[in-house]
Amino acid sequence: MNKAPADVRPYAYYSVMRQSQDPKTLRLRMALYAKEHGVKPAAAAFKATPKTVRKWLRRFDGKLASLAERSRAPIKRPRKLSAVSERKILDAKRQAPRFGARRLKLEFELPYSVKAIRRVCRDHGLARRWRRKKPQTKRLLRDVKKHWNFCQQIDVDTKNLCDIPEYWQPLKGLGLPQYQYTARDVTTGLLFLGYANELSLAYATVFAERIIKHLQACAISLHGVTWQSDNGSEFVGSWQAKNDSAFTHAIQRVPGQTHRTIPPGQHRFQADVETVHNLMEQEFYETERFTSRHDFLAAANHYQLFFNLARRNSGKEDKTPWQLVNEKRPAADPMLPILSVEYLDELHHAVLHSPPAGGYDVWALPYFPPAPPPFAAFASSMADNSQQDVRNGNRGPARRSGRFPSMLDLDTAVPLQQPQPPMRFQPRVVFCSVASKDLESSRRFTRRREARRGAWR
Repeated sequence: MNKAPADVRPYAYYSVMRQSQDPKTLRLRMALYAKEHGVKPAAAAFKATPKTVRKWLRRFDGKLASLAERSRAPIKRPRKLSAVSERKILDAKRQAPRFGARRLKLEFELPYSVKAIRRVCRDHGLARRWRRKKPQTKRLLRDVKKHWNFCQQIDVDTKNLCDIPEYWQPLKGLGLPQYQYTARDVTTGLLFLGYANELSLAYATVFAERIIKHLQACAISLHGVTWQSDNGSEFVGSWQAKNDSAFTHAIQRVPGQTHRTIPPGQHRFQADVETVHNLMEQEFYETERFTSRHDFLAAANHYQLFFNLARRNSGKEDKTPWQLVNEKRPAADPMLPILSVEYLDELHHAVLHSPPAGGYDVWALPYFPPAPPPFAAFASSMADNSQQDVRNGNRGPARRSGRFPSMLDLDTAVPLQQPQPPMRFQPRVVFCSVASKDLESSRRFTRRREARRGAWR
């Protein structure tokens, strides 16, 4: 017997409907085919039933929207929630918009099923279908920070430059700085830079004090300014410290300023300053070529000026930091974005070795000679002066002539100015009075001198 030819149509109508993203298109083709060839030929061609073809042919009015699915819910639902019940669910949802249906039922003790609560929220457009993504969160945070005052928050951080391949060779060959100190205003993006060869609390303190003095010189009110940093030792000192660090004291010495640290490991709190580190690595350290420390400092100053005055920031309305500063402070000092980039270790060294006049026994700042002068040389010089006076016939009291110091002068003698120690050495703190072990020798010498003076009389 001859078998009937197999149907070569690969898919049936209902199989295509279950997998189709837009079933209206297939129904349109079936309705047009039925109008041209009839209901039963269309049912055979699309592998559907004549009843299905008649249903869609009856609903089709010439528009594609007429072929969409209709609600199959019953017309009358005796167990449907009343308007009062729905209002109770909606009020709870508006009080806690982040709660889901299950949490709403538990917290507000709603006497309805989880599916009913979810359906009511969905019907009124209060259901949240997905969690907020990170880019959306960033956009919302930008909208919040955009309305802050100028210098309301200054983020400060450091960057280790040893992990940049293009910078490694000049770092070692030319002695370029190893660490970058960065401070940035959050709302405008205004940038201030500093460099040093190590992470140090003293250098961070010098960096903050320098920025504070610059802002004060530009007539910027620092009341309400918050400095935010991580928990590095260059900002908080030792992790075991119980008191505030010198960096914190330098900031809070100005009335109205506060220093705040971020939670440990939460680097996203420093997003504004971390963005600058990434930009500078791509635009500055990987592209610039340096010939000396002076050339590096000049290039860093040029980049800071470019960043503050000319570079547009896509995260801040495609405007430069200086444009945003002028929008918030139209009468801002033109010198505000022009704080020079300096080596912080050299600034700190200069401050330590230019002390003001001190008090009676001790200087206002410690004195750092390479080694204390030996007392033997001091005593020998006094003896030579005594013999010279005898040869010259000066037999009067040497104390009145001022040639020899008195006992009080010996106790408070200040060593001569010594050459400054190199920066690579750690300075040793010594006091300005004569060592106690040399004091007795000086007194014995004075007694012998007085005896010789009495013999001449």
